[in-house]
Formats: sequence, structure tokens, C-alpha cells
Amino acid sequence: MKKLMLGNEAAARGLYEAGCTFVSSYPGTPSTEITEFAAKYDEIYAEWAPNEKVAMESAFGACLTGQRTFCGMKHVGLNVAADPLFTISYTGVNGGMIIGVADDPGMHSSQNEQDSRHYARASKIPMVEPSDSREAIEFVKLAYDISEKYDTPVLLKMCTRVSHSQSVVEPSDRVEIEPKPYKKDGDKYIMMPRQAKLRHPLVEQRTLDLMKLSETSPLNRIEEGKEKATAIITDSTSYQYVKEILGDRFDILKLGLIWPVSDKLLKDFTEGRENVVIVEELDGFIEGMVKALGIECVGKEFFSPIDELSQNKVREGLSKALNEPKLAPEIPQKERDYDIPARPPVMCAGCPHRGLFYVLSKLKLNVIGDIGCYTLGAIEPLNAIDTTICMGASVSGIHGFNKASSFTEDKKEAKTVAVIGDSTFMHSGITGLVNIAYNDSNSTVIILDNSITGMTGHQQNPTTGMNLKGDPALAVDLEALCHAVGIASVRVVDPYDLKETEKVIKEELAKPCSSVVISRRPCALLKYVKHKPAIVPDKDKCTKCRMCMKIGCPAIMVTDKGVEIDHTLCVGCGVCTELCHFGALGEKEASK
Repeated sequence: MKKLMLGNEAAARGLYEAGCTFVSSYPGTPSTEITEFAAKYDEIYAEWAPNEKVAMESAFGACLTGQRTFCGMKHVGLNVAADPLFTISYTGVNGGMIIGVADDPGMHSSQNEQDSRHYARASKIPMVEPSDSREAIEFVKLAYDISEKYDTPVLLKMCTRVSHSQSVVEPSDRVEIEPKPYKKDGDKYIMMPRQAKLRHPLVEQRTLDLMKLSETSPLNRIEEGKEKATAIITDSTSYQYVKEILGDRFDILKLGLIWPVSDKLLKDFTEGRENVVIVEELDGFIEGMVKALGIECVGKEFFSPIDELSQNKVREGLSKALNEPKLAPEIPQKERDYDIPARPPVMCAGCPHRGLFYVLSKLKLNVIGDIGCYTLGAIEPLNAIDTTICMGASVSGIHGFNKASSFTEDKKEAKTVAVIGDSTFMHSGITGLVNIAYNDSNSTVIILDNSITGMTGHQQNPTTGMNLKGDPALAVDLEALCHAVGIASVRVVDPYDLKETEKVIKEELAKPCSSVVISRRPCALLKYVKHKPAIVPDKDKCTKCRMCMKIGCPAIMVTDKGVEIDHTLCVGCGVCTELCHFGALGEKEASK
């Protein structure tokens, strides 16, 4: 029976139908739902790993048993897992192994816009790239076949538009795969220099074999058009836009096995053409392959390597590449003139991080930030974060900042803190904290423990006491862990209590040693969190001083009539009442 499926849901369905038994991932938008959907199938064991490196290594270990495995992550997560990625390219696999990576063109929820196709070429691992949900299912199955036939892990590249859009699929039954027995083979799996040298030639030959496969694989296809002078080469979402705009006007080479690609396939397709146009998102990856063969083509000069493509951008690029102004998008005058107001993201009403960031801003501290929903503390009106680089960078970064500052007369370490979420701390903050303790760094790290992985949609992590399926699991004791790695001073505060939070941070910064402050309060959106009634303002007492606006709560407004509270948003956290010195924001129960 046909049905609509998200791209990520379809990828998970592909795992199920292909007989996958083991999934280990770390959540990261836009890849998260692949693993969440996979966990719904009883035949698949699925887990959240502490980070992407652990997930990939776990999936590799599982594939050694001869079973089909998967690990998933977003594009920046592949950076974390790059260490095992390059070496398991040499070892190969036993059972089939797929590595899912989802790019985020346009940076909807990411700190950079990297193109993961380069990882395929650099690691010499084949990459398949579906352009819709139907292909997501099909390509997963084909990827397992390639993995097992050519003794290689396979990269499955998704992107935001494919992951989070729906298209029609036709699910089929699961195929159970007989596991290939594990055999000890040091020459294959022990990557010391002698063995690695023997494996490298096999990798190079595998690449040649895969290039030959790309000539006939259903992953790549040529769609015949009416006009033969121009040829289009494209992939992923770019293919969808090209088809919407051009239909069957020109011949199209649609690449699904994006690396490696046969030189012969590219030469044969482009031979005798007056124009060769490459339409692809982000970098000129395909364009580089084509130009390396001496084939004249156009691409990035008309399709920007910055930001995600759209129908209008592709239409405009094609109009220039084909010298056909009529193809350019017609933008209505009212759309050109309409000034849409900005709608920046904000922390939710009742967010436990808000009070902490207010204190940090009030104390005028340098704040080395990290990746999570708390990164929103960087925007107005809090303006409380100075840097955000990557997962775990805050803990390592404050060590370097404070060590270097200690060499100068201006002792900045006395007014600098690092902030990191509980999930991010488990991901890659622990080793930075070990470094702080080991190298005797006078640094204060604040762990924002909101009892969940908040930014990617409330996934469990090793501190929450539950696993991916919601079953009870070991909960890491953050206080004990920090003490165990050598941090003598570990304090816990409630960020709703501004006075106590400020007092503790001041005290920890004054100590001549490393310290950790755990800001602990569950995410306000968690279903089990019980909220107080909404605050009811007393407008007669309001002086319109706007002090309450300094915390940036979306439930608070100040109008000509005084302060107003949106009762549909307010959770009664009381942080605003601590800021109002005139009693205009008492904790009265809202009228029903």
C-alpha cells in the first residue's frame, strides 16, 4: 500500500526492509528521525550513543558479527567520527554497514554549511544520495548490497529538504539476512602499518571496481530529453528543481551513486554536447570531476556555493546558463516590496537557561559557549555568549583562554566561564574537563543540566536515566563524574533562583582552582514537568521600567498600559518576579 513518508522515515523503513539489526547514532538535525523511526521496529536494536565517533565504532563492531548495521549523524557529526571513518575504509566490513550523514544547506540548525560529499572521496568510501523518500528506501537496500559485495562501508547522504519532506513510497516486507560468520583475520582488521599497507591497494582497486559499477548501477540514470544539444548533470534536491523547471526538455544524468563516478559515464554522456550544465547544491563536487576530464561545463558561476538552492534560484541560474531570460523567475511586485519582519529564535518561556544567562550577563562575564539550545543565550537581550564553535569546545576553549590570560597582567580568568549542556558534556566535554584538572587550569565550567537533549527534540542521553526506547537505563552522576576526574569544587544551583545562582558563580570564580557549577532544572517543555499558574501582572504597580524585559521571555510584553503576560505561554517560573522591584509581577494565580 502506498503512503506518504518523510525522507528520514523512509530511510528507516529501508533499514527495516533490508534486514538491518543494529543502529547506533547521535541525534543531530536533520538526521535525528532516521534513528527514532528505526527504533519503532522491534527487529532493530537502536540506541543513542554518547557521540558520533562511538556510534560509528559501535556499528562497525556490530557489523563484524556479520549482521547489517547503521549509524546516523548530521554533517558536523561526521567530523567527530572521521577518525574511524578513514580506517574502516581500509578494513572493510563483514556484514553490511551504512553510515548516514545529513547535510544542512542553508544552516537551518547548524554552525557551518560543509558538503559531506568530500568525505566520500577523501575516505575512499562510496556514497549514495537519494533525492526523495522513494529513493531513500531503494538506495538503503542497494547500499547494503554494495557494502557486502565490495567489502566497504557505504555513506548514505541525506540533506534537510530530503530528510524533512514527504513523498510517496510503497513499503515492502522485511528480508532477513543470514549473518556471515565472523572469522579472526588480523591482516584485515588490525590496522598496524604492515597490515594497513597491504589493505591500501585493495581500497584503490575497490574504487576502480565501484567506478565500473557506476556505469550500470540503477543508482545513476540517464533521462532522455527532447533537445540533445544541452546536457544536465545533477543530484539530490537539485534534480527535483531541474525537473520542475525543465521537465523532459534536455537529457539529464541524475547521479545517485555520487562517488565514485566512472570517467566513461561522464565522457559518454557529455560527448558532442554544445552545453553541459552542472546543477548541484553547495560545492562544485560534480563540476570538479567533469572539468578534471577536460570537459567544458558551467556550474558554480550560476548556482552559488552559498546557501541551499530553491526553485527560483535554480530557475534563475538555468536562465543565465542557457542564455534564456524567459526562464528567470517572475517575482510579483508585492513580494518584492513586502518587508517581512525578522522572527529570530528565542528560548522558550520558562526555559531554565534564561535565569542563568541573565546572571552571566549581569556580571559582565566572558562566556565561552557550546552547541545546544542554550546557544540562544547569545542573542538579545541577554547577549551572554562570546563564542560557539563545536560540541565540547567550550570546556577545552576556556582552558586555553584562561591559561593564556594568566600570562598577562589582566587576569581574565577571574571573569570567564564556560557553558555546556548535559548531553553535549557527555558527547565531548568530559575530556576537556579532564584536561582542565590535569593541567591545573583555574577555570569554571557551568553544566546546564536540563535533563534531556533539548535542541534536537528531546532525545535521551546518558544522564537522563532512560534509553532511546524509554526504558530505564543507568544515569551518569554528573557530580560524581566531575569529582572523579579531579574537580574538587562542584556546586549545584537552581537557575530559577537568581540570587543563589549569582552568589555561587561569584564564589566559584573567586576560588584559585578549577570548579564546576551544575545549573539544574528540567526543560520546561518536558511532559512530566508540572508548571505553576501563569503570573498575573498588577498594572497599577508597574512603572514601565522594562526591567522584566531584560530576560527576553516571550511571555512578557510592556505596552503603554504597563506589563502584560501571555497566559498561554507563561509557566509561572517566577524569574521575572525576582527582577521587578515594585511588586507588579506577583505570583498570583491566573483567573480561569
